[in-house]
Amino acid sequence: MFTGIITDVGTVAELEQQGDLRARIRTGYDTKGIDIGASIASDGVCLTVIALGPDWYDVQVSAETVDKTNLDAWAVGRRVNLERALKVGDELGGHIVSGHVDGVAEVVAMVDEGDSTRVTLRAPEALARFIAPKGSVALNGTSLTVNEVDGCDFGINFIPHTKEVTTWGDVAVGDRINLEIDTLARYVARLNEMS
Repeated sequence: MFTGIITDVGTVAELEQQGDLRARIRTGYDTKGIDIGASIASDGVCLTVIALGPDWYDVQVSAETVDKTNLDAWAVGRRVNLERALKVGDELGGHIVSGHVDGVAEVVAMVDEGDSTRVTLRAPEALARFIAPKGSVALNGTSLTVNEVDGCDFGINFIPHTKEVTTWGDVAVGDRINLEIDTLARYVARLNEMS
């Protein structure tokens, strides 16, 4: 379980296809405090640590995960949003995020508004009904508030701080973004279906 508050921006250092994809991620985390088997959200995808070094960790990514996320676009040198798993007693500054990506949204427009940037994304049609104005979504692991919704399109406003401490300062039109809908929205929709 995560909060969507990014605590490090790592870099993909190595990629190797070994049946599954194995990735090495360089990090600013103190890896002495990370256990083998720990979960770290990497661009919003909950991945399990399988090896550690002084400033890196390795994860193994299944074909299913590659197929359902934007990890197929990972390349050596790519910057990725990182978050360690939530511990009891940690501050919950974002919203509850599972690290189980529901689909991939596409950046369709970007407009600067003062110092901030308004980004419009297009969600897959099957997920769009779960996205509501002033609701929460996790995009590449970042907990964000939805400003407006128009069909499958929805807008997010990025303040300078968010662009500086995450990979959102690197985003461009056409980028594919890991989308996790709010867990509460999923259950409310399910309950409505059963009524």
